[in-house]
Amino acid sequence: MSDRPARILVIAGSDSGGGAGIQADIKTITCLGGYAMTAVTAVTVQNTLGVMGIHPIPADVVVAQMRACIDDIGVDAVKIGMIGAAETVIAIAEILGWLKVPIVLDPVMMAKGGASLLDDEAALALIERLLPLASVVTPNTPELVALSGTEVEDEADALLAAQELLLQGPGAVLAKGGHLTGDRLTDWLVTRGGHVAFTGTRVETRHTHGTGCTLASALACGLGQGLDLKAAVVRARAFVAQGIARAPGFGGGHGPLGFYPL
Repeated sequence: MSDRPARILVIAGSDSGGGAGIQADIKTITCLGGYAMTAVTAVTVQNTLGVMGIHPIPADVVVAQMRACIDDIGVDAVKIGMIGAAETVIAIAEILGWLKVPIVLDPVMMAKGGASLLDDEAALALIERLLPLASVVTPNTPELVALSGTEVEDEADALLAAQELLLQGPGAVLAKGGHLTGDRLTDWLVTRGGHVAFTGTRVETRHTHGTGCTLASALACGLGQGLDLKAAVVRARAFVAQGIARAPGFGGGHGPLGFYPL
């Protein structure tokens, strides 16, 4: 790895409660030794109890933020989270098509509390325009079902769905198993070279707000720092596990993780 911090551009929404979105991304990247830059796609009104409001940022402003970072500071990896509108998806894809750096796509479609964060038109644009650009896409089970069109009831189904999603163009799929039932939690990393399971014991806790954002940002930071994909996944999962174990216990709903250097 270089002595210079890896420059990670995060394209995502802001979470006023600080547990997910841009706020979790910045904390994660900083804890892992990277340098976080942001292009904010939406300002949300939310806390651990849910999302009460969303104010989208115009596509041209999102692109201008990206350009400001890319043209002056430079980028070693990109993490994409909540986007919102189809026109914003398309505008982002047009810029990223010129970048030759790892791109981690976290296809944020629904908030932890159940609020929809991506409409049908934007979901279609994401599939057609961003999936083929992604070095790795990190869907949870509901997102995996929506993107692959394959029903998922267990670990075996998740692997098959991830393999189907891989055919749509991303370099790799990290299918997260947190929404499935059982004491064991398995994430599948699927590439064109094969697949590997990452399995651990499920932790029963309500303090899991921002786990998807955190994992994707940690993964992007690792790739930007020169780790290979498997090593970046291992470190990202360890960072999330630590965050759950050291959660501060804030709020009355889905509480945030604890953010500490790994």
